[in-house]
Amino acid sequence: MKDFIRLIASPGGRAARIAVGTGLIGTGLAMGRKGWALSVLGLLPLSMGAFDWCLLAPLNGLPFDGAKVRAVLGSGAADSDE
Repeated sequence: MKDFIRLIASPGGRAARIAVGTGLIGTGLAMGRKGWALSVLGLLPLSMGAFDWCLLAPLNGLPFDGAKVRAVLGSGAADSDE
């Protein structure tokens, strides 16, 4: 699980969360009235990526702030803590 958190806290993971959130919001808006819930749901990954927060990290005893998660976990692909 910590490898996954390391991935989503990375700069590439932030960009992916922003892209997914933007895509969900755009798809929801394109669907019209039926897609409002999807647009609202898209705000979660968009805001998490934009503000560099990691929602899953506190569930594993890690800090909420993405920079702190990266400092704690580092970029080490060698250590595998599951």
